[in-house]
Amino acid sequence: MTPRIVVAPAPFKGALTAAAARAMAAGLRLALPDADIARVPVADGGEGTLDALVAARGGRGRAVTVAGPLGRPVEAAL
Repeated sequence: MTPRIVVAPAPFKGALTAAAARAMAAGLRLALPDADIARVPVADGGEGTLDALVAARGGRGRAVTVAGPLGRPVEAAL
């Protein structure tokens, strides 16, 4: 029987990013080459949520200049 594994790391205070799911899955593939591995990045709405969304959709993050709360330009992650 083919093992089925879900890799679903949640970020914790910047110590583990959702992108770590790729590295975890790669390690599992080395140990269990026939396994069915699903990567599911998760987040709770706090730190790491943007990274989880980007990883889940296969996107790329980028920085843009936007108006801050005082109307001054600030750099924002997108």
